[in-house]
Amino acid sequence: MSRRIVFSGLGALGVAAALAGCAGGDDGGDGGASVESGAELASTSEVPVGGGIVLADEGVVITQPTEGEFKAFTSTCTHEGRTVTSVDGDTIQCAHHGSSYSATTGAVQGGPAPEALATVEITVKDGKILAA
Repeated sequence: MSRRIVFSGLGALGVAAALAGCAGGDDGGDGGASVESGAELASTSEVPVGGGIVLADEGVVITQPTEGEFKAFTSTCTHEGRTVTSVDGDTIQCAHHGSSYSATTGAVQGGPAPEALATVEITVKDGKILAA
């Protein structure tokens, strides 16, 4: 085996490893919510007016921009697939690299995120927020 073949193989292996490292975050996020229709996500009292909560295990962030108005989005940041970290007022934050999103629409407000957070369909019934 020639040195050229060995070094070409090592170079290809390095490229493959680098691409695998860019494939997403370390939290197992797949870009979408992982809940069944009808599953209870939270109670309405858990979601502050003008704020929200991140449900990392369910892959959902729920916000309440105004009293009685609930919105839900995937909690997977569109930059590198990591879970967003918090909701601060009307902004969903991803502290990993500084992306931020609108808590009302999921639209990108800042940072390296290339796309908005996807909307997750929910229903509100008897003080409970359910996956639609």
